[in-house]
Amino acid sequence: MKLFSFHLASPGLGKTLEFLLRPPRPGSTQGLSHIEVVVPMTLGLRVAQPSRYHPQQVAVFAAWENEAALEQFLAQNSCGIALAQGWHVRMEFVRKWGQLQGLDSLPQTAMHLQDEDPVVSVTLARLRVMEAVRFIRWGKPVERQVRDDPATTIAMAAIRPLRTLATFSIWKTQRDLKQMVHGRRGDEATQKHAKAMEERNRKDFHHEFITMRFRPLSEHGIWAGRKQLLPTTSR
Repeated sequence: MKLFSFHLASPGLGKTLEFLLRPPRPGSTQGLSHIEVVVPMTLGLRVAQPSRYHPQQVAVFAAWENEAALEQFLAQNSCGIALAQGWHVRMEFVRKWGQLQGLDSLPQTAMHLQDEDPVVSVTLARLRVMEAVRFIRWGKPVERQVRDDPATTIAMAAIRPLRTLATFSIWKTQRDLKQMVHGRRGDEATQKHAKAMEERNRKDFHHEFITMRFRPLSEHGIWAGRKQLLPTTSR
């Protein structure tokens, strides 16, 4: 797995269902090592609120053997062609916490970023259905914390019914992400994520869970009328 990508597109309900029911598979898609297909959700809205879910949109996280494989997928695969009409970011793996089948070959740390470097965060989880209510109770405050953080250029949750959950966010600096994860000293309002992690460690919400950080390499396309979701840096 030498290259990772995260895609957002609006192919319509029919194509979204095709993505979910017949996703591209590593065994039959050249150069594809891993893929997760999920439906975007708006952070902070109630779980029962229909406007939280966007079934005409699709989000895809994928790992590739090389950039040429990704380029071929976007140009020749029917799902890839649909994704090419949206936006995506290409990324290099930095670090992980946890494990998820298909990604267990990743090292814990592949490289180090400076605190001022931009960073992409991706989380994937297989939810324990019996823990869903408890997970929602602890997760909703974290959603609002991330949604309202001015250091993100984009932040979203996503779902593949009924057990796969994902989050995706781009942060202006790694320092900003660390402060969200661990909280700012003396600021109770920023402790929601840290407290949710403590609760997860006490009794896990998930069968599998992995959170990963990536160094963004490039972005392509437009999402929600925006051409630049990656932060600009002076470095």
